[in-house]
Amino acid sequence: MSNKPALRADAQKNRELILFAAEELFLERGAGVPLEEVAKRAGVGIGTLYRRFPTREALLAATSNERFLSLAQTSHARDPHVTPGDAIRAYLEELAMNMSIYQSLAASIGTIIQCGTPGCNAITAEGHRLLQRGQEAGAIRRDVTYEDLIYVVTAISIAIENDRSSKSRIGHLVGLFLNGISVKD
Repeated sequence: MSNKPALRADAQKNRELILFAAEELFLERGAGVPLEEVAKRAGVGIGTLYRRFPTREALLAATSNERFLSLAQTSHARDPHVTPGDAIRAYLEELAMNMSIYQSLAASIGTIIQCGTPGCNAITAEGHRLLQRGQEAGAIRRDVTYEDLIYVVTAISIAIENDRSSKSRIGHLVGLFLNGISVKD
């Protein structure tokens, strides 16, 4: 249960208008679109936008919330049916694909996932859980951190961002990384 008070009906409507406008503009022009343009398309003032979303990253986290929740739920549901290594591979591939939804989103992912939305919290908790599972199973080195995973997802996402045809290479790039962090006999 949230400690935040419920928004008034007009404030909730403005929030939804901002999210809809942001989603459209981010898809059209990327995550770097001026927030003034988001406010204009939503039909609200820039002050209203900043009251609801004090930073660009908070707005990006809100527009990504449902995708992040879905990613975490899918990962968790798949987990009992795959090895720890395969579980973290799938998580990293899906997170990298999510980062390529909007042009320039990947560069901010480290900050975005700290915004505290339910989706951000869910993918972070799931990533930590999968990493711990992989380490406990002896599949992933103990010195690997969740932040390391995010750095690599960021690097992979930025690498494919400039060449949309290379999305098919996400699995290959994740595999290269996982080979480097796997425990070797």
